[in-house]
Amino acid sequence: MRAPPLTLALKAYHGGLWLGEPAVAGLLAWRARKGKEDPTRLAERRGLPGRARPVGSLVWMHGASVGESLSLVGLVEGMIARGFSVLVTTGTRSAADLIGARLPAGAVHQYMPLDAPRWVARFLDHWQPDLALVAESEIWPNTVVALHARAIPLLLVNGRMSEQSFAGWARAPRTAKALLARIAICLAQTRDDAERFVRLGAPRVSVAGNLKYDAAVQPADRQQVAYLGDMIGDRPVWVAASTHPGEDAAAAEAHAALKDRFPRLLTIVAPRHPYRGGDVAACATAQGLRSARRSAGGRPHPSVDLYVADTIGELGLFYRLSPLVFLGGSLVPHGGQNPIEPVRLDAAVLHGPHTENFTEVYRALDAGGGAAAVADAAELAATLADLMAAPDRITAMTRAGQRALVPFEGAVERTLAVLDPFIAQMKLAAFHQD
Repeated sequence: MRAPPLTLALKAYHGGLWLGEPAVAGLLAWRARKGKEDPTRLAERRGLPGRARPVGSLVWMHGASVGESLSLVGLVEGMIARGFSVLVTTGTRSAADLIGARLPAGAVHQYMPLDAPRWVARFLDHWQPDLALVAESEIWPNTVVALHARAIPLLLVNGRMSEQSFAGWARAPRTAKALLARIAICLAQTRDDAERFVRLGAPRVSVAGNLKYDAAVQPADRQQVAYLGDMIGDRPVWVAASTHPGEDAAAAEAHAALKDRFPRLLTIVAPRHPYRGGDVAACATAQGLRSARRSAGGRPHPSVDLYVADTIGELGLFYRLSPLVFLGGSLVPHGGQNPIEPVRLDAAVLHGPHTENFTEVYRALDAGGGAAAVADAAELAATLADLMAAPDRITAMTRAGQRALVPFEGAVERTLAVLDPFIAQMKLAAFHQD
C-alpha cells in the first residue's frame, strides 16, 4: 500500500528543523549544562555514533525513558536468541543508566538523535538497521519518514494512544494518517489504544498487550536490602513511589496523621524525579517530621520519620523493604504509574483516582482486591492505618494482586510472533548477501 503524500505541516516541520539545526544544537548544549543530557555523549544526540556497528543483521529498538526502555528487554533477549544484534536507544539520562546495566551480550546502547533531518540521516547511515521497533508513542516525524524512504520496516510496539494524545492528533487528521501509514504495524497495548490508532488512519493495527507486564522486576543490591532491612527492623513502613509535586506533601501529611497511633512509623518517599529530593524534605519539615536524604548519604535510622529515596534505579530496593506501596502520579492528574513491579514484589498497592495511563490493570487490581483507591491525604492515612493494623489483609491483597496480573501476561511472545515474518525476511536477505 502506497503511503499518502506528506502534508504541508510535515514539510514545514522538516524544513524548520533543517534550518533550525543550530538552535537545536544550542538547546542540547543548554540541557547538558543543566544536567539533563550526558555531556560526554552529546554527539550521539546529533546522530554521531559512539561505537562501531555490529556485523550482520541489526534490529534497532527505541524506548524514550525508563519504563519504555525496560519494557523492551524481553524483545531484546528474544531477537538476540534468534541470532540478531540489537541497538537500543533512549532519550533520557536515567534510562541510559538503567538500560545500560540490563542489556545482555549482543546489544549496545546509544542515545536517540533528536529529530533534525541531517542528524537522523547521519544516525541511519552509520547503523543501517534492518528493522526498527519504537515503544509506546514515540512518533518522531522526520525519523518515521526517513525510515520509510529507506525501506526499513518500522513497528510501533507496546503502542499507547491516550485520549489526550488522540485529541491532539485528530486536529491534524491528514498529517496523522500520513505518518501512521508509514508504520508497518502498530501493536497496541489495549483495544482502546488500537481503536484510536485505527481512527487516526493506521492501516495495520493489532492488540498484543503491554510488554511491561512481562518485564522482569528491577534488581536490587542484596547487601543493601539486608542492610536497610536490618536498620528498619520491625518498624511499620510504607513507600510513596514516583511521587509528583503535591503528592510529597500528601505523604508527609499522612505520616503526621498516623504518628500518634504508630510512633515508630517510617515513610519512604521516592520522587518521580530525584532532583526534587529537597522539595520532599521540605514537605517533611513543614509537618514537623525528621527526614534524611539518600542522595546525601542519609539512612533510615530510628530517629528518621521520612526517608527521601532521591536516587535513580532503586525502586526495586524499596519495594522489597515495604509491604505497602502508594503509587504516585495518581492523586494529581498525571495518569498514574505502573503498578506491576510492586505487586510482583509482594506489596499491596494504593493509588489515587487518576490512573488513565494504566486503566485496565488498575481496574483488574481494584476488582480483584490487590489494590485500593484513595482520594486524598486523609483517606490515604486512614487506609494505611487500617492495613497496618491488619497484616493478614496486606498478605491477602498481595496474593490477590498477583492473581489479577496473570491474564495480562504474554505480550512479549505475542509481539515476537508478529515479528516472525520480518525475522524471516532479514534471514533471507542475509543468506543472499553471503
